[in-house]
Parts: sequence; C-alpha cells; structure tokens
Amino acid sequence: MQQTVLPAACLSGAITLPGDKSISHRYAMIASLAEGKSTIRNYSTGADCHSTLGCVQALGIQVEEEGTTVTIHGQGLHGWRKPAGPLDAGNSGSTIRMMAGLLAAQNFSTTIFGDESLSRRPMARIMKPLAEMGAKVEGTALPGKEAQYPPLTIHGGALKAIDYTLPVASAQVKTCVLFGGLFAEGQTVVREAMQSRDHSELALKEFGADLKVSKGVITLQGQPTLTGRELMVPSDLSSAAFFLVAGLLVPGSHLVIRNVGLNPTRSALLDFLVSIGAPIKILKIESTNGELIGDIEVRHAAVKGGVIEGAMAAALIDEIPVLAVLGAASEKGLIVRDASELRIKETDRIATVADNFARMGIQIEVTPDGMVIPGNQTFKAAAFDSFGDHRIAMAFAVAALRGDGPSTIDNADAASVSFPEFWNILDQAAGR
Repeated sequence: MQQTVLPAACLSGAITLPGDKSISHRYAMIASLAEGKSTIRNYSTGADCHSTLGCVQALGIQVEEEGTTVTIHGQGLHGWRKPAGPLDAGNSGSTIRMMAGLLAAQNFSTTIFGDESLSRRPMARIMKPLAEMGAKVEGTALPGKEAQYPPLTIHGGALKAIDYTLPVASAQVKTCVLFGGLFAEGQTVVREAMQSRDHSELALKEFGADLKVSKGVITLQGQPTLTGRELMVPSDLSSAAFFLVAGLLVPGSHLVIRNVGLNPTRSALLDFLVSIGAPIKILKIESTNGELIGDIEVRHAAVKGGVIEGAMAAALIDEIPVLAVLGAASEKGLIVRDASELRIKETDRIATVADNFARMGIQIEVTPDGMVIPGNQTFKAAAFDSFGDHRIAMAFAVAALRGDGPSTIDNADAASVSFPEFWNILDQAAGR
C-alpha cells in the first residue's frame, strides 16, 4: 500500500491512541494461565498483539474479541494443550521471546516461527537462560551464523529455578525467565544492573503472583495460583511518540493525547523531550492495575537538539527513528551513540533512516552504532519507503508533515503491526 501525506497547516485537538503493545502481550499471556475469566479493555489493535492471541488460542485457550475488549478464559498454570501445528508469532519479537519461557515448561514440544523479518532476529539471549533452567531450545541457523534464529523448537519439560543476571537490559529476556520461573519449584531470581520496563512485574502481581522487587533484584516464588482479572490497558506511549514529535514540528500545533501509559520505566521519552526544550505537560494522572495513566499536552516549539547515548539509547531504542526526524529540525541537531541494536530490529533502522533522509535531502552521518544529524535542515517532499518496518513508516509520515509538497510512503501498511489507526488519527489531528 502506498500512502500520500500532505504538509499540515497545524495539528490540533484531543486524540486517543490504541492500547499499549507491551502491556497487552503480557496481560494476554498471563490471563491464559490464570484461573477463570479475564477481561482486557483497550487491548492493542496491532497485528503483533493479535499474534499473541492467536498463539494462546492455538494452545487451547478460549479467546473472545469484541472491538478492543478481549476476554480470555484461563485454564490455570497447567491448562495449555499441545497445538495442532507450529505457532505463528508473525512479526512479533515480544511474542516469541516471552512465550518461549512459558512453552519451555510445558509437557510437550512446540515449534514457534515468524515472518521473514522475525526470522532474522537473534534469540540467543533467551536460549541461554532457558538452557540454565533445564530447557532444550533449538534454533535455526542462517548462512554463516549460529543456530539462534526462528523457527525455534522448544522441547518442554520441568524447569528449575535459577538466579540470573541479565547481561544487558532487556524486558523481554527478563520476562522470559520470570515466565519460566512460574512453573519452577522455589524462587527464581533475576538481577538487572539497569532497570528495564517493569510491566511484567506489575502484571504478575496484579494476577496474584508472589513477586518482590528490591534494588534491581526481582524474586518470584514458583507455582503460584493466578486469578482472572478485570484489566484496562493504557494507550501506548511509543505510539504517542509520533504525535508528540509531530506536534513539536508543525507550527501552530496544540495536541492533547488521552489516557497514555506513564509508567516510570518508560518515561525516558518524555524526560528527553523536556530536556531539549519541548513544552510538554501532564494534565492528569491516575493508577489503574498498577500502571500510571495520564493525558499529555504538547505544543509546537523549537527544540535545541541533543545527544542520545548509554542508558538513554537503550531506553529510547524504539523511538530513535522519529527522534531522528525531530533532530534534523532542531537547532543543534541530534547525535545517537550506543544504539547498535537498531541494526537488528525489523529493519536495520540506522540504514533505513539514512536512506529515507537521503530521499528528502536531509544530511546524516551514519556510524556503526548510531548517527549524527545536523540541525536546522529543510524538509523536502519525497517518495519514502517503510521497507516493511512500522516505525519507519510512521516516522517518515511525521517528516512529511513538514515537507514542501505531497510525499508518498511505499509499504505504508507496515504501520498496522503496531498501530493500524495511525493514518486515520493523523488525518484527524491535521483536520482532514
């Protein structure tokens, strides 16, 4: 699908975005292991989170969908049944990495695969701790590389509790180990030097798990009884990032984004934007199911630019493509370091950002682990390509709002992986 994006006079009004992907995945997986019914409201509309629902259904769990409300009839910790065939994770790294911890504890073997993009994403970082727990996980080899890629064949069996120190901050790896630990006798301990997003810890507690967190050490008591819950998913802050940047870029803009998840472990985006001069306000805040939710206001402003490196690079890894667009319009530009993980996302996002910048005449210096983008650049209309990557599609739609004429985006339907409503909400905000 090709999408045409016109320059915007301004963006205004109040908008509501789909449910948070990270939280939706976790609620669906845990609800399937709980005793009784769970109702999840504002479940993510993205294809990734529906890959998770498809896997849960294939494992014998009844799932009902009505709009954005999902009802899952949990069958308890040992309620999954051997699927009739391989599980399809689609484009979702979250689905395959987190679900691997649960599949490793079953009394059957399972193969889980994904699309072409997911099949190039390495899985060694979950295979190692699962092996320590006693699981046997077989990956697929790519030419000249180790057998650590999907499809994964997971030979389920009894797992043992371990004390595991994360080599790098990763919420998906942490969750994989904790999910395996649900089935192990005794205490599973995960240690992290730098805190990653804590949606799994909050969700496990909400369902009744005995889990404690203290100074970077998470301790989970195995074999809990989890109980079905009524749950509300906040709107996705990663999706809000595109509208926050768009509001800053387009002169005269004033947007309010409603009911956004404001979990402190996800606040790096807002912290960074405020640090470079963005006029962002939180209009209200409340707690639901242990997660903070609030409304965010943003107005157009010139921002000064800055540096994203170290822990900040890890925390903002998904938002860097759209922040690169903002960097080109900022006063001093943007420098990104320590972000080599960008190269193993749905695309090599350093390369795909640079390719699309070249199309619109934006200067960029590519480095092995990041990019250097001068500021005060002029945005020209261009024919962009998402290369099948949802965040690249949406980042360059935002760039096109500042173009000097109509732009096109090839493979724009990639946005549906996380945010199918993106194009409609963008038109709504632009008054079209």
